[in-house]
Amino acid sequence: MQQDLSAGRAVKRGVVAVARRGGRFLAIRRGRAVAAGGRVCFPGGHIEPGEEEHEAVVRECREELAAVVEPAACVHRSVTAWGTSLAWWTVELADGELVPHPVEVEEILWLTLSEMLDDPTLLSGNREFLEAVIDGRVRL
Repeated sequence: MQQDLSAGRAVKRGVVAVARRGGRFLAIRRGRAVAAGGRVCFPGGHIEPGEEEHEAVVRECREELAAVVEPAACVHRSVTAWGTSLAWWTVELADGELVPHPVEVEEILWLTLSEMLDDPTLLSGNREFLEAVIDGRVRL
């Protein structure tokens, strides 16, 4: 874990992958056995010790979805309600079948921005990100 020197405590760090195709975002419904199970969100997860953000986003997409991605840019940063510092990365998704991890991913979804915002199970941090996209604070 990275040290947050300003607060003198360890900070959890994570990445979020933002992939789009034809006006739809790649989203997942989290597996029931993981934290926030059953909730809709963008794919992503923790950054391992010694791992760079762009490496973590590639690994997380591979682990959760058997997806091959090319990281493009970090477009946003946020902190979750439980204190995890997130880096939001746009990624280019290679062609190929997506295969959900049997524990971590219950369902793979392709949703429009409005469909995601209308979903009552959308994780709050994802809602805040999409609202920032709408009002121009985040450019994709």
